[in-house]
Amino acid sequence: MNHFLRATRKHFFRVSVNFLHSRRRYFSTERDLALPTKTIKSILESLAINNEVEVHGWIRSIRTQKNVSFANVNDGSSLKGLQVVLTNDEAKKLTTGACVKMRGILAKSPGDGQSKELQAHYVEILGECDSTYPLQKKYHSMEFLRDNSHLRPRSNTFGAIVRIRNTAVLGFQNFFQKNEFFQIHTPIITSSDCEGGGEVFKISANRPKETTENFTRKEDFFEMPVYLTVSGQLHAEMLACAMSRVFTFGPVFRAEGSLTSRHLAEFWMLEAEIACLFKLEELLYFTERCIRETTRYILDGCTQDIEFFDQRMNKELIARLENTTNNPFSCLSYSEAIDILSKANQKFEHTPKYGCSLYSEHEKYLATDYCRGPVFITDYPREIKPFYMRVNSDGETAACTDLLVPDIGELVGGSLREERYDILEQNLKESNMIQENYQWYLDLRKYGTVPHGGFGVGFERYLQYLTGVENIRDVIPFPRAASYCKY
Repeated sequence: MNHFLRATRKHFFRVSVNFLHSRRRYFSTERDLALPTKTIKSILESLAINNEVEVHGWIRSIRTQKNVSFANVNDGSSLKGLQVVLTNDEAKKLTTGACVKMRGILAKSPGDGQSKELQAHYVEILGECDSTYPLQKKYHSMEFLRDNSHLRPRSNTFGAIVRIRNTAVLGFQNFFQKNEFFQIHTPIITSSDCEGGGEVFKISANRPKETTENFTRKEDFFEMPVYLTVSGQLHAEMLACAMSRVFTFGPVFRAEGSLTSRHLAEFWMLEAEIACLFKLEELLYFTERCIRETTRYILDGCTQDIEFFDQRMNKELIARLENTTNNPFSCLSYSEAIDILSKANQKFEHTPKYGCSLYSEHEKYLATDYCRGPVFITDYPREIKPFYMRVNSDGETAACTDLLVPDIGELVGGSLREERYDILEQNLKESNMIQENYQWYLDLRKYGTVPHGGFGVGFERYLQYLTGVENIRDVIPFPRAASYCKY
């Protein structure tokens, strides 16, 4: 029996090893990818002609000539997709929007606009497309695409946005990892209103507490008021007071009733917290480096997509982004900014006034017209800024900054954090915050306090800056705003 079991085990082991080796050979390519086929982007960039390839994707367009037909197939990996040469009979079976699998020989393309094309010898329809498919080969407005958000990723515009969005995430990741930051994950559900503005979504959920035959009494799930987070900053500070350098990237929520093109109820924020940060100038320098290096990473990694938006959205887009990466940012104090706005030869809807927040029209004027590039506005009056910002020695202003960029306005908000217990306690009282709810935050100033600071980047606004897209709802896959929550 033992001999039989040993023989059976050896046989099973040999069969398993052979099976794994066969799977490894099937899935392996020269780039050692984990999937058997290459993307169209990889085929166009790295595969030599005369190779047999298999592509999967969706038909963007079909063009039939007398003796031959052409189809453009795109799998989302590149802007232009791949031109496929077909017989007229094969082309008759295809419709725009259909999902297909095609095999053939990669050949040099004689036409303009592409260097390679696929001479197909096998065509399979994986998913047919109804004749009512709304995305035909013609111009579609951003409003039309927004109304068809479940299909707009197949458009050139939104496909380019998704690729730039992905590259921007990688660019930020590379920057922070290079500067020895730890990525952390802060909670979406929180008991704190970080900004103190009250623009929060309150979560209401009940759980059974006591059940009798005829009656069920319920109580609040958390037994306290809780909200969707407006910022991960306070939690990030907790980690920074132990790990020194941290950043978080995730969704945040603002219950603003605004219906403008620059506001969302749900959006993404990248936030960094840095311990042992002693001067506001250090924060400005770090923030500038972050934006400049990430923008350069995107310019180098998404050349075709950026060129597409330069041609379609803003003819000065590439020049603007190159200026961002090559030239130092300007810097003005809040009082200087108010003085410039007051003397500007321009009529504003809201009169600039010291002690009041800057409106979008003020921010755009300062960055677009006056500085003609990114500009830091520093040292706002402490009364118009949140409780956590460090009070300057004058007792009147806060050690804070907003980074304004052309056509967008505010992109980044940051500050030194108030590390002094007594002053932070007083700030909480003046802001009518309940101290008991923030005692843990005060404790960080009692148990080994440290001068520190940080900033947050509105990720969708940054994407607007990169692409020239005017409406913020068009740079996020699933926009949520006042009176709008489709899908």
